[in-house]
Amino acid sequence: MTFSILSRDADTGELGCAAATGNLAVGAWVLRAEAEVGVVATQGRAVSVIWGAHAMRALARGHSAQRAVDAVVSADRNAAARQLLALDAAGHAAGWTGADNPDVKGHDPGPGLAVAGNWLANQRVLPAMKRAFAATRGAMATRLLAALAAAADTGGDTRGVRSAALQVVSAQRPPLDLRIDYSETPVADLAALYGRTRQDSYREFLSWLPTLSCPQRR
Repeated sequence: MTFSILSRDADTGELGCAAATGNLAVGAWVLRAEAEVGVVATQGRAVSVIWGAHAMRALARGHSAQRAVDAVVSADRNAAARQLLALDAAGHAAGWTGADNPDVKGHDPGPGLAVAGNWLANQRVLPAMKRAFAATRGAMATRLLAALAAAADTGGDTRGVRSAALQVVSAQRPPLDLRIDYSETPVADLAALYGRTRQDSYREFLSWLPTLSCPQRR
């Protein structure tokens, strides 16, 4: 149903996440991000937004990604129908893929980078995401978009892709939270929307906004 990626920049502590799916509004259902806390993707055959909220609360309490995932999964008797990916502020990642999710499914957590998916067209989708992210230079959002595009080009969701979203959070900058809730070309549309945020007028607007590192900015 969905493929997702979580990432952390080891130099800046910036966190990012992105996802795409064959259903509506992937950004509302799947992604959670908070600067200095972590990022989470919750998905699956019976996706639970409760899992996302609980995982983020656990990370905010200082739990590692693995401890947060273990706590959320163990508390749900229907965990086999769900999938969870978490990356904490230190860059540690963990995941869960329930056996009742449709194949092809899986997750691949690593230092500072993690991917997951279910109902995928083939086994190449998740490795393609990681390779594209690693091979792309530039801003975190640019690298996340490259990963989504690689996944879609490799087969992506077996139903096609109809929505896409990304978030980037940092103590130094206002949050970036973009989503395409329905489109025949959501990944390309998301990239175009991100391009608009790079225009001078919007960047000037962002420069006035408060951040965690500069909360009194105006």
